[in-house]
Amino acid sequence: MTVVGLDDTDSREYGMCTTYVATRVAERLRRAGAAVERLLLVRLNPAVEYKTRGNAALAIHTDCDPGLAFDVARDELERTAETADERTNPGLVVADHAPDATSRSVREFARAAIREHLAIADAETTIADAGYRAWGAGNGRGRIGALAAIGSWDGTGPKAEGKDAADWTYEYISYRDSDRWGTSRTVDRESVFAAAESEYPDVWDTVDRGEDEMVCVPHTPGPILHGIRGDDSEAVRAVAGRIESEPVADAQLFVTNQGTDAHLRAGTLENVRDGRAYRVDGTVASEPETRRGGHVFFTLADGDVERECAAFEPTKRFRDRVRALREGDRITVCGECSRGTLKLEKVAVRDLVTTERVTPTCEACGRTMESAGRNQGYRCRDCGTSAAGREEAPLERDLEAGWYEVPPCARRHIAKPLVRGEFDGPIHAER
Repeated sequence: MTVVGLDDTDSREYGMCTTYVATRVAERLRRAGAAVERLLLVRLNPAVEYKTRGNAALAIHTDCDPGLAFDVARDELERTAETADERTNPGLVVADHAPDATSRSVREFARAAIREHLAIADAETTIADAGYRAWGAGNGRGRIGALAAIGSWDGTGPKAEGKDAADWTYEYISYRDSDRWGTSRTVDRESVFAAAESEYPDVWDTVDRGEDEMVCVPHTPGPILHGIRGDDSEAVRAVAGRIESEPVADAQLFVTNQGTDAHLRAGTLENVRDGRAYRVDGTVASEPETRRGGHVFFTLADGDVERECAAFEPTKRFRDRVRALREGDRITVCGECSRGTLKLEKVAVRDLVTTERVTPTCEACGRTMESAGRNQGYRCRDCGTSAAGREEAPLERDLEAGWYEVPPCARRHIAKPLVRGEFDGPIHAER
């Protein structure tokens, strides 16, 4: 067996897509007589600054001779990678063993690539130690993702059972005719929404009903027409087949870590670092504040340690959930740390404040008392009654305990939708 890993072929400016390049490589290997068992789409650390939006790396699992596979893949990368963009630095790595036979060091490298920051030198050392073939253009940064894609597969596959099984999902991607790249996509909205409804919740994040948006249809100038994500391979194919659109030039099913929260690590407010994503507990320490641009901020505390949290404008209606938080609420937050601020992807409300301190009411006339002076309590000017201080009153809340998430239009590829389940508490899923 052979594993072909590749990464960093696309450009923010010129388009292209590494999934498309991998699909082309796989088709050329098939034409050369090789069997292709699967294509793996691995989303790496979404906080890496030099990534394109999805930060995807690809691996092709095949029985092709390693030397031939290397030559075919290199030729395809040299043909299609958008190297006119100086930020695009393609990388290719080929392993001459079964997909689940990688060494411990390569598997550890892959795990780190999803949660950490790695250097090109880290990849070069690991590749040399493993004895893999490798190639890169520009500075060759794509070898980091290519190696990570090789080391990500553990052999369990989607829907594998057992506590040690990895969490894998599917994406079925349909591609456009090349002469249509860079033009507006022709996709029938009604058919997309109907198709999405037909297989929900096995297929998720196809549309955003709250924002009336087709999430599966990209806005970039690349070759993708639409991508359908879900837990069932036949279901994602079925949804794609029900969408009415311009002609589909090609399509490919990928096994992927999308929708799994693989990027999150358990942490504390004290140990979070920029460029990583965490799941941390704390207590709301300030009233949420909406700032210029519609971004919502509040302070989260754990003992004496405080950290700013933010729900940015693109998270849309999720901000209303954040605005409903109150000082003293105990919550769990999930998200990336950037410049010391946790950028929220999900929030779990653990314990809500249910009372508040209010100015006392006169029992005789029912009017609100007034301050009697500094440190002198309150009094009713009409009745002469008094109270030593503020009193506890029930507080009605617009929130319930449980998990809240950003809507599908704002969700990162790797983030886990609540509808996929296995969360420690009630869920309030967005559709």
